[in-house]
Amino acid sequence: MVSILLLVALLPLFLSVAICIYLEDGRPIFFRQKRAGKDGKPFLILKFRGMKKGAEKDPRSLFVDEKNPFLTKVGRFIRKWSIDELPQLINVLKGDMSLVGPRPTLLYQIKRYNDFQKRRLLVKPGITGWAEIHGRNELTWEERIKYDVWYVEHKSLSLDIYILLRTIPVVLKAKGVFHPTERDRVDKIAMPEENI
Repeated sequence: MVSILLLVALLPLFLSVAICIYLEDGRPIFFRQKRAGKDGKPFLILKFRGMKKGAEKDPRSLFVDEKNPFLTKVGRFIRKWSIDELPQLINVLKGDMSLVGPRPTLLYQIKRYNDFQKRRLLVKPGITGWAEIHGRNELTWEERIKYDVWYVEHKSLSLDIYILLRTIPVVLKAKGVFHPTERDRVDKIAMPEENI
């Protein structure tokens, strides 16, 4: 119900972003990619496309800093303010995601998970989460996993509400949106799955 209300309220913004993306770089408007959901079940995540067409085929597109050559002008703006993530409300409506939870990861990454890391798959992935309000992309992969597993072990309605409220200032400050450096992350192991 919440996702429906948000989608209706944000419809003017959705249309405006779609038009801007189309005028700058044509179609597709949305970026779709296979991600791991609850229990590792694959689903297609939706985002507003903020990178040039075909960027996903280049390994440099894995680390999106502010100077990434694949970011479009619109993409740089919508990523800075996390607007690119809003289409995931559709994923929430479909039941693939939740408003709050560990961020959905790529399928190849979960094949390398140990037992501790697999615990982050016990709940639906979220648009925002415990790790997102504690540093987002400024965290190392190991730090992010620890935050995600802590959330799984302490999940509650009150915690979800707290995370949603804390997400607002995090987004407004635009902190931790871009990768600061190509640090030791699991993302560096291989190229992502083919995008749809």
